[in-house]
Amino acid sequence: MPSVFSAIINGDLPGRFVWEDDDVVAFLTIAPVTQGHVLVVPRTEVDQWQDVDPELFAKVTTVARTMGQAVRKAFDAPRAGLLIAGLEVPHLHVHVFPAYTMGNFDISGADPSPSPESLEDAQARLKAALREIGHTSNVSAR
Repeated sequence: MPSVFSAIINGDLPGRFVWEDDDVVAFLTIAPVTQGHVLVVPRTEVDQWQDVDPELFAKVTTVARTMGQAVRKAFDAPRAGLLIAGLEVPHLHVHVFPAYTMGNFDISGADPSPSPESLEDAQARLKAALREIGHTSNVSAR
């Protein structure tokens, strides 16, 4: 059975995408720790990050680095947080989010009900930031 992330990637479930390439996508989480919190996910289902092909993991972390630049720019954040938790969905995903305090790294404190307007605003701001830092070709059309 495909993971919920595969269903989102395949368009079977809704997602607010900001980045897409042949191997990796990034979309907003539905439970952000801060506005602009994205998940960087390989298209290939891999449960444990330690089991991912090293080349694909390098691609995931490269996209996460770019998303870190975008979240800092879009949300004027002093830091970009990065976490691999992996307990919520058995499909490798890297959390990237604007970080203002150490408390932002506690994903158990995520907002379970962000407003649609907040998510739409975050998506627009991240897409604009990605374009500004030179990644127009990977900005999602979704």
